Amino acid sequence: MPTYVYECSSCSKVFEVEQRITEDPLTTCACGGEGTVKRLIQPTAVLFKGPGFHINDYASKPSHADKSAACPAANGNGETCANCPSAE
Repeated sequence: MPTYVYECSSCSKVFEVEQRITEDPLTTCACGGEGTVKRLIQPTAVLFKGPGFHINDYASKPSHADKSAACPAANGNGETCANCPSAE
């Protein structure tokens, strides 16, 4: 059964009630206020894990900071040759 959160506008009391979805919302509070109770909307916590979700499958790829590895003519000291696109 879902748990609904209600707030009384006369006494400002917030309380939770387990109700069926088919039941009507409450209209009275324990303080005696008739018609002053309203149902509050509560956010749900959703966490998408695993493959098949956009955020996991299409995340940005890490950039390679080491440009000398892309140049086959580099001698390991960080220099690039004139033919490499990273030399521009």
